[in-house]
Amino acid sequence: MIVPPSGYSSVGPPQTELDWLAFLQGKITEGRADILKYIAYYEGEQQKMAFAQARYKTAFRDLFNDWRDNFCGLIIDSATERMRVDGFRIPSEGGMSKEAREFWQRNSLDSLANAVHLDAMVQGKAYVIVWADKDGEPLVTPVSAEEMAVQYKPGSLTELEAAARFFMDSWGRTWVTLWTETYVYEVPLGNTQWEQGTRKPNPLGRVPVVPFHNRSRINGDPYSDLANVIPIQDAINKITSDALLASEFAAWPQRWVSGLEIQEDENGNPIEPFRVSVDKLLQAENEKAKFGQFEAADLKNYVNFINLLVQHMSSVSRTPSHYFLVNQGTAPSGEAIISAEAGLVSKVKERMLYFGEAWEQVIRLCFQIKKDKRAEEVSLETVWADPEYRTEAQHIDALLKLKQLNVPEEILWMRAGFSSAEIEMFREMRKDDAKAAKEVSELGPQAPQPGAPGEGKAAAMAGKPPQGNSGNVSRKLNEKK
Repeated sequence: MIVPPSGYSSVGPPQTELDWLAFLQGKITEGRADILKYIAYYEGEQQKMAFAQARYKTAFRDLFNDWRDNFCGLIIDSATERMRVDGFRIPSEGGMSKEAREFWQRNSLDSLANAVHLDAMVQGKAYVIVWADKDGEPLVTPVSAEEMAVQYKPGSLTELEAAARFFMDSWGRTWVTLWTETYVYEVPLGNTQWEQGTRKPNPLGRVPVVPFHNRSRINGDPYSDLANVIPIQDAINKITSDALLASEFAAWPQRWVSGLEIQEDENGNPIEPFRVSVDKLLQAENEKAKFGQFEAADLKNYVNFINLLVQHMSSVSRTPSHYFLVNQGTAPSGEAIISAEAGLVSKVKERMLYFGEAWEQVIRLCFQIKKDKRAEEVSLETVWADPEYRTEAQHIDALLKLKQLNVPEEILWMRAGFSSAEIEMFREMRKDDAKAAKEVSELGPQAPQPGAPGEGKAAAMAGKPPQGNSGNVSRKLNEKK
């Protein structure tokens, strides 16, 4: 049963605009709790000290209210910082697409693309809307999963049947838009009555929304990279709080004394017999009195346990252990660091498969808006920057070896880390150099410059015997007969 705010109800698959809006809004509402939880853990706002007893929570709440020791952000950032789209290649054109790069730059996707990858890995999914602006140019708009939902066609994993965005601006006004293959239904900004929307034909003939799903399964929803990390993060917070309590109550030696009569005040409460300090000496008149102290609690057990949990977190998230500064903070170097980061690099490359396919759909929609036949170019592929970190010497040495295999220079430039814009600049520079060299060669012999020897003097110099230690044979050859 679909029950939109207007009170209209229907049974079965959505048929009308109101049915679709109610159905898709229900999908957003159903998953909002998990999305907000993942966002809180990524930003470190979930931190709640898990004290064993309520009295400890009351005593230390103010002291540790702003305490932060969150690894969730590190796990996400260590992967997204290695994801950078360098351009789009169309094999039939023999290189990078200038038009695709123009779409990318006009919509500021150099920075916004990272936000899409970040949201997809944190929340499990993100979306991009492609539509035409007032000048007919493609407008690419990233959208959070907090305000958008989509529905695939029955039996399909790639084709969308409908999508809806429920946007609220800074003044609390809502803006609702529904896209299907045949029409676009839009409720005016600030209007909460869905029945008062306007319906227009969809000129694209397809839903202009591209989902970015984080490792979606065939039968299952995409999931956040924090899903398996959160329980370990909670355990780390719990052990850390226990260590903080132990440092407060048992981290220094507790003293004891026996053989003394316990003094009480008028209310029957025991009176502390000594005021212990650094410059005071304890003494007792009773010869049977004995003094001693308990050993302080060893906090190394907590440290070892936290290190164990961090290692589990490293294994589950495939984040190198040296990112967490375990093993006394010793970071590997050389070949060891390449081996240590192999899991993270593989994880990033896997995400590139999913996100790269989505970006290709975005570019195809941009071509479709421009009524370009390349909208049906199935061979379009996303070119990513190399996600592996290596020393400059290792990198250049590997490229020189590839050059010996006759790998084209432009491929080597891309693998060297140069952007498509820089490569295009290299091409123009090489053209300018070739043009300048051609112009110089066409000028022919140059006129003698002022101060240069004339023809007669040049001939005399040419006929002059060689100077220096040229040998007897050379001298005889140049003797006058």
